[in-house]
Amino acid sequence: MKITDIFLLLGGLALFLYGMHIMGEGLELVAGNQLKRILEKLTTNRFMGMLVGLVTTAIIQSSSATTVMLVGFVNAKLMNLTQAVGVIMGANIGTTVTAQLIALDIKLIAPVIAFLGIIFVLFSKKKKTNYIGQILVGLGMLFIGMGSMSDAMSPLRDIPEFRQFMTNFSNPFMGILAGTVFTSLIQSSSASVGILQALAAQGLLGIDGAMYVVFGQNIGTCITSLLSSIGTNKNAKRVATCHVLFNVIGTIIFVVVSFMLPLDEWMIALAPGDVVKQIANLHTVFNLSVTLLLLPFSNQLAKLSTLIIKGEDSVEDGMKLEFIETGKFLDSNISIANVEAELNRMISLSKNNLELAMSEFNNPDKNMLGKVNYQEEIINFLHREIIKSIVKTNSMPLAESSAAQLNHFYIITNNLERIADHTQNIAEHVQHCQERKFIFSSKGLEELNLMKKTVLNMFGIAMDKNLTHGERHEKVYMLEEQVDNYTTKFKENHIDRMAKGDCDFETGIVYDEMLTDLERIADHLMNIAEA
Repeated sequence: MKITDIFLLLGGLALFLYGMHIMGEGLELVAGNQLKRILEKLTTNRFMGMLVGLVTTAIIQSSSATTVMLVGFVNAKLMNLTQAVGVIMGANIGTTVTAQLIALDIKLIAPVIAFLGIIFVLFSKKKKTNYIGQILVGLGMLFIGMGSMSDAMSPLRDIPEFRQFMTNFSNPFMGILAGTVFTSLIQSSSASVGILQALAAQGLLGIDGAMYVVFGQNIGTCITSLLSSIGTNKNAKRVATCHVLFNVIGTIIFVVVSFMLPLDEWMIALAPGDVVKQIANLHTVFNLSVTLLLLPFSNQLAKLSTLIIKGEDSVEDGMKLEFIETGKFLDSNISIANVEAELNRMISLSKNNLELAMSEFNNPDKNMLGKVNYQEEIINFLHREIIKSIVKTNSMPLAESSAAQLNHFYIITNNLERIADHTQNIAEHVQHCQERKFIFSSKGLEELNLMKKTVLNMFGIAMDKNLTHGERHEKVYMLEEQVDNYTTKFKENHIDRMAKGDCDFETGIVYDEMLTDLERIADHLMNIAEA
């Protein structure tokens, strides 16, 4: 094998891997934020989860990417462990699409596909067309790289030592070990299987030698999800554990089957004389069969992962991020999910703080202000970190829908921070009244409670994800109008009470400022509903 063949092999490998990467990235950008929404919403049972995992992975061409997303979603508490198990199984089926594409052997028209894609990228002003161009460029590069690798490997057929080395893969232990180690290094079973197909295309090994390597490749792909689970909560670690368990159990089953039944002969019968197609079919049969076998036992698989990863997460100090991971480079979908999870924390704290500040206007908890101030500090901390994460995520390649969602998150977090400031004002007013022994009149207290009820109702509707944008906007708009009317009317009533001597001047000033703070909170809730 000449030095030029080695260069050709390395160049082909680079084109193949980069083609896979940009094709998957383009597919993900075309699908946009819908992928995340599908994963979150359509995994209510194991069968639906399996289908969602299959479709998602077939779209983005990477079971590792799907599983990493699952780890992120479970860590962000957007999905539970049982939901994730079914998706993992479907993802393993979806990842076999790449091997089947490679088996089509369209390398003769690959340059044309890449050329067509680059025209879309360079000459179209529409983002979606650019993304489609990126997919075509990636697909073309994948096949060009595949052809280059295959051509570079052809001299290896004439090296007896290399052919002898390849026969070692017929040994189950050596084959599984080779597949696991190599796939762990490149962190993609699709790419690893593609390289195996390139070797097979040159007659360097048959299905009997490739079979155990394919089993090992399915184990090796778990390394990405294991790495992504570092620093996450226990349930997220269990997702990665389930991924390992699924592939290890599947490999054990198929090794036993290969000893009892002529599995390699069946693959040859399915695609006589085409080892590349035989490998693709084996990869598909392995993942499809293991999924059908283990899907009914997904709950048991989840329980087994809890026995391996024991215990529960300790309750952390509130002044810490629970979901956003600042020291790691994450997929954009995971980053968005983590931002949303921290934003949900901020929403919960903001509402809780508002309820706490307005709990008893005339008889507040003596520790109320301290609690409100502490939670307000957490809200400010979350606001800063969410903004930082939004800016960082915005620097990644994003679909238009994902970029729009981040913009909405930015609006929401800023308005929540302003709501927290007005809530703190209300708490300080209430505390001031308690210290100075100011008492609101029964009528004033009735009006404040009515405002409190309306604003809290607005808060619930503004954050209700089950409502359509139109429904939410209409309901919040009506309540905001009601708050404005109440503010005007109650301030007039308040002036009348002071004129009659029913309310003293100092208490009246505090009352007026509290009405203003509540009205401003309603304005910010309107902004949130619109976002």
